[in-house]
Amino acid sequence: MDTPAHDAAPTPRRIDQLLAHYGQSHQHPTNEAIHLVAIPVIMFSLLGLIHSLHPAAAYLFMAASLVYYVRLSLGFTLLMAVVSALALAGVEALGPERRLPVSVALFVGGWIGQFIGHRLEGRKPSFFEDIQYLWVGPLFVLTRLGARLRPGTDT
Repeated sequence: MDTPAHDAAPTPRRIDQLLAHYGQSHQHPTNEAIHLVAIPVIMFSLLGLIHSLHPAAAYLFMAASLVYYVRLSLGFTLLMAVVSALALAGVEALGPERRLPVSVALFVGGWIGQFIGHRLEGRKPSFFEDIQYLWVGPLFVLTRLGARLRPGTDT
């Protein structure tokens, strides 16, 4: 007699698969620590760079990113909406004179940090194999920070 389908192990959610794969190339504690700082810095600076081209482009980029996130997880979408709104408020607060130079400096510094971390890790960044990992990185940061804020969790 066949085993009913409901007894089979559930298929992992796509978001869980992406985060697990991303985590494989972020095992070294220093690399992870660098990513916890560099990813938000890059995200902020990218919004600043896009905003420098045209403010509407930054909002459109954020909206398009949220469409990607909603396909993965409603909870992460809500968190990323809050994080993105705060980042855009920070970008706006920089003012037009400082927005571009600060964004360029943060973008370059963030990526230098990322590559130093991956050099320590001995693995290529995940987005080298699939560009969607550029959007998974912020979710990785949220999961790691969330785990650090919850007592009794290992991460």
